[in-house]
This record gives sequence, C-alpha cells and structure tokens, in this order.
Amino acid sequence: MKMINSQLVLTYFYIFIYICLSSGVILFNKWVLSPKYFKFPFPITLTMIHMGFSGAVAILLVRVFKVVQPVKMTFQIYATCVIPISAFFASSLWFGNTAYLYISVAFIQMLKALMPVATFVMAVICATDKLRCDLFLNMLLVSVGVVISSYGEIHFNVIGTVYQVTGIFAEALRLVLTQVLLQKKGLTLNPVTSLYYIAPCSFLFLFVPWYVLEKPEMELSHIQFNFWIFFSNAVCALALNFVIFLVIGRTGAVTIRVAGVLKDWILIALSTIIFPESTITGLNIIGYGIALSGVVMYNYLKVKDVKASNPLPADALPVKDWKADKRSSDLYKGDSDISNIDGHKGITASESVVDEESPLLSSRVSYVGRGQMNNLSNR
Repeated sequence: MKMINSQLVLTYFYIFIYICLSSGVILFNKWVLSPKYFKFPFPITLTMIHMGFSGAVAILLVRVFKVVQPVKMTFQIYATCVIPISAFFASSLWFGNTAYLYISVAFIQMLKALMPVATFVMAVICATDKLRCDLFLNMLLVSVGVVISSYGEIHFNVIGTVYQVTGIFAEALRLVLTQVLLQKKGLTLNPVTSLYYIAPCSFLFLFVPWYVLEKPEMELSHIQFNFWIFFSNAVCALALNFVIFLVIGRTGAVTIRVAGVLKDWILIALSTIIFPESTITGLNIIGYGIALSGVVMYNYLKVKDVKASNPLPADALPVKDWKADKRSSDLYKGDSDISNIDGHKGITASESVVDEESPLLSSRVSYVGRGQMNNLSNR
C-alpha cells in the first residue's frame, strides 16, 4: 500500500510539474516578447535560441554522453522527410510566438482549441484520416465556440489572430507530414533523436527570415540581452519536453489530455493576474466553454477508437524506455515496415497529443505505450 501511495504521489508530482512548466513557458515567452515588460519583440530570435539550445543539448546527449544511439539516417530521408517537417515545425513556433506581440495569453489559449480542427482538416485533405460525421460535428462545435470567443474579445487584433491560427495550421500540417513522409520509411525517433535531427534544421530554416526581418531592426534598436533570462527560458522549454514524456510514461494519453485542459483554465486565470491588460469577458468564457466541450468529446471519440483497436486500456500500457532503447528498432527499416515516426502502426496524426510549447516531443508520445506492448508481444 505504501508503495502504491508513493507511486501515486510521484505521478501527481509529475503532472503538477508539467502544468507548472507548460504554463510557465507560455507566460515567460509572453513576458520576454511583450513591449510592455522585458521589451524584446523578436519572436524569431527567441525561437532560434530555443532551437539552438535544444539542438546543442541533443548533440551532447547523442554524440558525447551517448545516452541514445542516432538512427541510420540517409541523405534522401533527411532531404525528403526531416527538412520539410523541420520547416513546418519552425514555422508553427515562429507564428505562435509572434502572436504574443498582438494578443493576450488568454485569447491565444482560446484560439488553440482549434488545434484538433486544424489537424483533422489536414489529415482528411492528405487522406490519412477519414471524414466522419461525428468528428465533423465536433469540429463544427469547436469552431463555433472559437468564433463566439473571438467575438467577445475586447482587444481583438486581426494580425495576432492570423499569426496564431496560421501557426496552428502549420503545426497540424507538420503532424500530418510526419505521418505521411515517415510512415513508409519505418523511421523510429525517440525524444532525444527527434531534437537531434529536427532542432538544428529548424534553427537553420529560421535564419533566413531572422536575417531579413529581425536582424536590421535589432541593429537599429537598443535592445537588452540578459544571458540568464534567455538561458533560463530555453532550459524551461527543453525541460517541458522531457517532463511531458515522463508524464506520458507514468499515466497515459488520457491523463495528459485532462491535465492539458486543466492547465489551459489555470493559464487563462493566471494570465489575467500577471498581465492586467488581459481582460476576459463573459462571451469569452461561454465561447471557450463551447469549444472545450467539443475538444473533450473529440478526445473521447479518439480514445474510444484506440480502445476498440486495442483491448488493453491506454493508460495501463507501459512506456517505451528510450534511454535503454539502443536496439535495431532505432534503425532505418525500409519501406516494408509501415509505421510512423514513433514506430507504431495505425496511429493517425489527428490522434496525437500536442502541447503547444513542445509539439515536437509531445506529438510523438501519445500512444508510445501501445508500441511497447507490441514489442513485448513479439519477444
């Protein structure tokens, strides 16, 4: 009993850390980028700092400390798969961070309810998911809720809204491309190797828009660059990635979805306290509540689909130990093994769990336990 209680306490501790880190990174980014606070209105630069730091840590873990082995990456796979995925990944972060300059954190969280809609639309367009009446009605409910919430926004800004929605659809397209491009390659990436290959490529992709859009302005303006502020910001963003993996390993996809909903409400409340200009209206709450009900129902339907194809409960499945996973499963298997980036068969992009501040890792671990059970059954 004591062992069970200690494990339960540890699980809730991980969830608490996840909620704190996820909310903290969002509020931290807003504070850094806001012209009213830290006054560093350069979202591309901030995103490049995150990518550069994450890539450097991943390189150290793979090449120096050899925590995990790199996959057998060919130039063809890198050019046709990693580069396009990295481009959309970088774009989603760039547009999402730019939105902080124009709209409030609370309204951004409300707009992020569109993520399942965007992913479902992209999956249907790319023929990786089927158009179903029940899912379509849920997406319609979410969209109506977001429209109502937007109508009730006092400080509505078209530019900020367009940036945020564009970032959401860029991330949705990245999820679908991850499935479409890597599915036939049988490529398995764990959290460290994901950052190892994609973060440096995303950094290089962002260099061109940074050089054109932000570098000239940075040379003219007297900006303040505090090393410890940006270092701590990058550390928090990287730590969030790995905490999500730990939470998934301890609980499962259902729990992380519920924790994400709780985090959104906490974040909306906190943002109005920390940033007084973030005013919430009754129409905001009503619209977001409608959108959230659609998201919850969508998650329920997706979990139900997974349970129908897998008799074991999603939350009861053990997580794959990426630290010890140095077997041939991390190697390029060729076109004969049809699996997605996680090596799990049959998982569509619209079934992924996505945390907005760390989409690269969180999108790949939603059903990682299911893949581990497949491995165990084959031994």
